[in-house]
Amino acid sequence: MTITMNMVTITLFVVLLVALFLNVPVGFALGLSSVVGVLMLHAAGGSQSLAYVAQSMVTGCDSFPILAVPLFILAGELMGGGGISTRVLDICNVFFGRFYGGLAMCAVAFCMFFAAVSGSGPATVAAVGALVVPTMLKEGYDKKFTLATIACAGGIGVIIPPSIPMVFYGTSTGTSVGSLFMAGFLPGILVGVCLMIYCNFIGRKNGWKTEGGKFSWKAAGKALWDGKFAILDPIIILGGIYAGIFTPTEAAAVACVYAFICGVFIHREMDMKVFIKTLKSAVSTTGTTMLIVGAATAFAKILSITGAPSAIANAISTVSDNGVVIMLLILVLLLFVGCFMDTTPAMLILAPILMPIATAYGYDPVHFGIIMVVALAIGFITPPLGINLFVAARVGDEPLETVVSGIIPFIIIMICCLLLITFIPAISMTLPNLMG
Repeated sequence: MTITMNMVTITLFVVLLVALFLNVPVGFALGLSSVVGVLMLHAAGGSQSLAYVAQSMVTGCDSFPILAVPLFILAGELMGGGGISTRVLDICNVFFGRFYGGLAMCAVAFCMFFAAVSGSGPATVAAVGALVVPTMLKEGYDKKFTLATIACAGGIGVIIPPSIPMVFYGTSTGTSVGSLFMAGFLPGILVGVCLMIYCNFIGRKNGWKTEGGKFSWKAAGKALWDGKFAILDPIIILGGIYAGIFTPTEAAAVACVYAFICGVFIHREMDMKVFIKTLKSAVSTTGTTMLIVGAATAFAKILSITGAPSAIANAISTVSDNGVVIMLLILVLLLFVGCFMDTTPAMLILAPILMPIATAYGYDPVHFGIIMVVALAIGFITPPLGINLFVAARVGDEPLETVVSGIIPFIIIMICCLLLITFIPAISMTLPNLMG
């Protein structure tokens, strides 16, 4: 039987989907499907061998911009272990704690701040949830609402810069990572504000309000003073990038050093035991992430050999000549993929395929990058993969069903924000355009 490129493409996806259905880790599922694809290409007369998979995995990780990924992961862990997180929470509580649903609003605001350091959705859920969830439950907040709030707000971790998926989009499409970071600010703030409005609405409906009295400038000043070094963290990182002092990758290294100095010498909350625990967590997360990066790179290269990217692009383009219809189809595809695939491999595989389609219909590559990031961020809270759902359930020590039962309203809010970001380019492009 003659093996065709269509057969290789179909087999690649079938093996990947079956492996994911069997709960094989994403990195191994991508690697397995890549190996099967190479063997079929070789049988079809191609020159590729199993060494091609290994070489592709190594070259996929061997990139200076991608070095920012493990560094931002480490920075987020150091921030959580060094006392920065608790001080940020105190600041959020001063400004939002007195409102109905104030603790939930604090959680969202905290996620927005943590996003400006970690760049990771699951890391944001784990760090914020550990501090906020016990307090919210103690104050009488509903369990499913509490955990769903943390799971959804954690997705802001990949929208507000620095963002790990933005790094992957930039490296896979040749788009400026700095421009992507600048473009992510307003969309991230939009999502955060919408979530806070919903939290206030639900809090008022259920009477969830912490007795904290009126706003006090004295208390706000004290909280801001105590957290001054925490506030400086994202200012130094992002200010240094946009001022041209250092690249995003160098900024990640600066973030690690700054978080370490704050934890050990300023706040003095990081001893050797905490430091080792922090390193272990960062190494574990980094190992998993980089395995996915390497395997996804190999998968994408084999996919390109089969001609599947061009076929997919042509198929989408032939559906309609209307740019709005095409973009809606792309959004549906991204939301569907997000249900079954982690953000990293989805970005690495789909960005080079979809970006040329979007630009052909007048979308700026930077704007489309933000669209992809927000769409795939919704995948953090959509079953069956929904990694933020699993992390939130673990943080709250509750079954997954508890989180899922409260997540529907948040998914609707996120999709509405996605549509606004997609069809109002100014939300993403105002700041990059102002910066030239």
